[in-house]
Amino acid sequence: MGEPEHHGPSPASVSVSDTAAVVLDDEGVVIACSGMAATLLKCSPGQPCAPVLAMLPRDGAEAGPGGRPVAALGEGGSGRAGGLAFDVVRLGARAAGDSGSGALWLVLVTSAEPTADTAERDSERRRMQLSHAAAVTIGASLDVAEMAEVIVDLLVPDFADLATVDLAEPVLVGDEPPHVDASGDVRLRRTAAAQSPEISAEALLAVGEALPAVSDSALMRPLMEGRPVLVSDIAVLRTMLGVDPESLPLLVPSGAHSSVAVPLYARGLILGCVTVWRSQLPSGFGEEDAALLQDVVSRAALGVDNARRFTKEHRSAEALQRSLLPRSALDSAAAETVGVYRPAAGGAGVGGDWFDVIPLPSSRVAFVVGDVVGHGLDATAAMARLRTAVQALADLDLDPGELLTHLDDLVLGLSGEQATGESPSERAVLGATCLYAVYDPVTRACAAATAGHPPPALLSPGEEPAFVGMVPGPLLGVGGMPFEVAEFGVRPGSMLAFYTDGLVDSRGGDIEQGMERLRNSLAGADLSRSLGEVCQSVLDRVLPQEPGDDVALLLARTRTLSPDQVAEWELDADLSLVAHARELVIDQLTDWQLDELAFVTELVASELVTNAIRYAGGPVGLRLIRDRKLTCEVSDPSSTQPRLRRARETDEGGRGLFLVAQLADRWGSRFTRAGKTIWTEQAIGDGKRP
Repeated sequence: MGEPEHHGPSPASVSVSDTAAVVLDDEGVVIACSGMAATLLKCSPGQPCAPVLAMLPRDGAEAGPGGRPVAALGEGGSGRAGGLAFDVVRLGARAAGDSGSGALWLVLVTSAEPTADTAERDSERRRMQLSHAAAVTIGASLDVAEMAEVIVDLLVPDFADLATVDLAEPVLVGDEPPHVDASGDVRLRRTAAAQSPEISAEALLAVGEALPAVSDSALMRPLMEGRPVLVSDIAVLRTMLGVDPESLPLLVPSGAHSSVAVPLYARGLILGCVTVWRSQLPSGFGEEDAALLQDVVSRAALGVDNARRFTKEHRSAEALQRSLLPRSALDSAAAETVGVYRPAAGGAGVGGDWFDVIPLPSSRVAFVVGDVVGHGLDATAAMARLRTAVQALADLDLDPGELLTHLDDLVLGLSGEQATGESPSERAVLGATCLYAVYDPVTRACAAATAGHPPPALLSPGEEPAFVGMVPGPLLGVGGMPFEVAEFGVRPGSMLAFYTDGLVDSRGGDIEQGMERLRNSLAGADLSRSLGEVCQSVLDRVLPQEPGDDVALLLARTRTLSPDQVAEWELDADLSLVAHARELVIDQLTDWQLDELAFVTELVASELVTNAIRYAGGPVGLRLIRDRKLTCEVSDPSSTQPRLRRARETDEGGRGLFLVAQLADRWGSRFTRAGKTIWTEQAIGDGKRP
């Protein structure tokens, strides 16, 4: 696309000698004057200048005829007299030692009657102002619709009476428009419009509506090549548009006498079109106007393309972020949970805040919330890596402090990868925060550890909300520091609130004040309402209208298992008690009316209790948990990890754990302070696996 040709004088072509300037004292005596001033005012240095004398302020009086009250302003003013325009500026008092007293005044004199030369200069000045305003305002927004609004507001009313911006439909959603060769293949939608108050354009296509297809013609062909189209005869435009008469009022405003259309052309693609019309402004558009508009629109095209790319990245990052997060509402035996993610407002967009709810064996549940550094796809990718790592470590059923230690080691490993080949997602992982908590509905206890993350809030029935006292651990990636585990009881019907710092740490604010706002909002929450409504009310009270950072909030309403859902026994290290263990299991399942699970559970308990007594010693714990699944647990004092292996035909043993794995839906083990626990799960009722 070629550079537009500019006509008329540039600012540099206006000589200083063309200015009529005179310096006077308070008495109107000329101190110095330019040659043009001497000719125009017929005055010389040392003599009073009568045409200007009336313009000087005297004793608080106003400036000369038509002037502003110069004395009141104290620095100067303007006015007209005798066909001349005066601008008066107070230069200040005389320097010490100069003859005379009082102030010195600078008077700039121009002809008050418009001439062809002054009109041309005014036109050039307006063009320069428009070009400067375009450079300042265009590109400040990363929203496509806002960019279109900026363009039309820039052009109306000084440059045009009416301006419209029509964008290709793919651009509005962040996609790249297809390559097209004919104007009839372009699908545009009216995105922004502005008009002078005096113009009437009710019949014109409204913002948000699609433009009717315009057939390919000689009039439209320059637009497809990235060049402007100047129309000085609207009648010709109506004839050459090639649309049906009913559609003409949608495209051409009544009363317009000239128009210029310039395509939003970037990287060889037609992103849209900017069209301006004049009806009230007396002069029609000329070649210089078309060139100026082309210059403005070329800037705008780059801005629109940048906004389109940002929109695409923002939508992709948000879609990826939401696909990686769990469902907003989850319901398990241990808790009912609702989670909400809100991206930051403005240009920050999607970040790396995240939450997760992970079901654990024995009807327990893990709550996770974290925050990685930065925004955009890199932060989302870093969040995905951390979330996947936490899920894998949670499957090992680790203690919260131990899990964060392993996660910290993983982040340190990623930083080692960064040293060899730097990746933005690896940078975002460094310095991330994470909180991991495990709630047990049987013991009604919660254990949590934090890596630089704010503590959860606990709202117990009949009590004021309180933040859990925790020892904050280091950020992920620091290494070499322990993560302390905080254990606290959770009463039935309590609510836990997990959140990221974007909810409580506003820009320029104090995080303690933000946490107090959160505590007050939880105190005022109506717990009889649904958890989703409580979550929304908390966000409405705490979150500003346009948050400067992304926010994740996870609310969990805890549940407990009643005593008749749990049965547990302790056995001595005596193999003769294995038969007794089988009897205990059969009797309990009969009481629970789960006879269909008796055979498998009896066999599983027999094998696990036998192995515990034989290889670990006593005491041996046996526990059954009836919930949505049937869980069978056997605990022993050994810290040896059980290993599943396939026994050879000649082996007399080694088949017990293999049988357990084949008969149960799931099985696993976890380490405890007293040793380890091996657990199995079986589905209840419909036989579906959990």
